[in-house]
Amino acid sequence: MSEVVKVIIEGKTYECPVIVGSEGEKAFDITTLRQKTGYITMDPGFGNTGSCTSAITFMDGEKGILRYRGIPVEQLADHSSFVETSYLLINGRLPNRQELTRTSVQLNDDSLIHEDMQIFYQNFPRRAHPMGILSAMLNALKSFYPELEDTEEGINRTFLRLLSKIRTMAAMSYRISRGHKVVYPRADYSYCANFLNMMFDSPVRPYELDPDLVEALNVFWILHADHEQNCSTAAVRVVGSGRVNLYAAISAGIAALWGPLHGGANQAVIEMLTNIHQSGADIGDVVKRAKDKDDPFRLMGFGHRVYKTYDPRARIMKKMCDTVLPKLRVEDPLLEIARRLEEVALTDPYFVDKNLYPNVDFYSGIVLRAMGIPTEMFTVMFAIGRLPGWISQWKEGADDPNWKISRPRQVYTGNTSTDYVPMNQR
Repeated sequence: MSEVVKVIIEGKTYECPVIVGSEGEKAFDITTLRQKTGYITMDPGFGNTGSCTSAITFMDGEKGILRYRGIPVEQLADHSSFVETSYLLINGRLPNRQELTRTSVQLNDDSLIHEDMQIFYQNFPRRAHPMGILSAMLNALKSFYPELEDTEEGINRTFLRLLSKIRTMAAMSYRISRGHKVVYPRADYSYCANFLNMMFDSPVRPYELDPDLVEALNVFWILHADHEQNCSTAAVRVVGSGRVNLYAAISAGIAALWGPLHGGANQAVIEMLTNIHQSGADIGDVVKRAKDKDDPFRLMGFGHRVYKTYDPRARIMKKMCDTVLPKLRVEDPLLEIARRLEEVALTDPYFVDKNLYPNVDFYSGIVLRAMGIPTEMFTVMFAIGRLPGWISQWKEGADDPNWKISRPRQVYTGNTSTDYVPMNQR
C-alpha cells in the first residue's frame, strides 16, 4: 500500500498521497484538500510548500549539496564551461563535442543586437539602474524577434538567442551609461571572454584578456546558473504558467532578482564594506554589533537561508578570490576589510556555531569588484548567470502534462459585507 498522510479536520480523516523524489525528499499532495474539506494550508513565503516536481536542480541545505541534472556543481566549476553547463540545464544532458561547438558558434552568430534597440537604450535616463533597463529591453526583444516557433529546433534557437543577446545587452547598457561607444562581440572569443572585452575594450587602451579573469567569470556564472525554486525562478514559473512568451517570463525573473534580499545581495556586501570604510569603524566593533540581537545592524554576505552548513558555492568562489586578488594586486581598502571580516567569521565561535560562514555573495562581490565590474552591474551579472536556469525551468513548466496556471489562495481578514456610503453622508 502506498504511503499516505492522514489529516483530521472536524473529526473526519482525509488521506493525502505521499510523493517521494529521487533523492528521498518527501511531500504529501494536498491538491484535492480544499475541494474535499473547504480548508487551505497557510505557508507565508512558501518555505514548506512544493510548487512543482523538477528534474533540473537538487540542493540539500543541511548537507551543503548542489547538483545540476545530478552533476555536483563542484565538478562543473572545475571541468565545465558556462556554455556547456547551460546546455546541460536546458537539454538535460551534457553535449558531445559537435553539439558544444555548434552551440558556441550559434551563440556568436546571434550576439548582435538590432540597431534600432540602441535608440531605446539612449532614451533611458543616465541614472537608470541597469537591472531596470535589462528587464525592459529583454521584454522588448519579443517585438524585434516575434517568431517563437513551436518546433523543437525553433524553440532551441530562441533559447540560444536569449543567452547570446543578454550578454551583449548587458555590456551595451554599461557602455551607453558611460557615454562610450558600443563594442561588438568577436567570433574568435569565448562567451565569457567576449563579455569582458565588450565591457572594457577601448580604442585608446585595447583590453588584454587575462585567462584567470575569464575563468573566474566562467565559474561565477556556473555557480549562479540555477538554484531550485528561489524567488526569481518561482516568478518565471508563475508568470510562465499563464502561457506568456518566454521573453516576458524571463523579464519577470530579472525584476524579481533585482531585490537586495535575492540577486542584490552581492551588491549589498560591497555597500556594507563601503559604509564600514567611510565611517572608519573598527572591525571589532562591527562584529560586536553583528552579535547584538538588539542592534538592527547585520553583516551582509554571511550565512544563507537554505544552507545550514558551508555554502558549496562559497568554497569554490573563495578559491577564485585566492587566485584573482593576488594576481591583480588590487589595493582596495574594501577588500582589506573583507579579508578581516572573513578571518573573524571563520574562527569566531559565535559565527562558527551558528554556521554564519561567508556565503557565495560575499566572495562573488569581492571578485567582481576586483575585476573592475561596477557595483550597479553586480545584479546584472547574476541575471546573465541565472538565465539558463530560468530557461530550463520555464521549459520544464511548459512541457508539464499536468500544467496548471498558478493561482495561490488566501485567508481574507478584511471587513465583512459593508454597505456603500453615499458621498454626502461621509
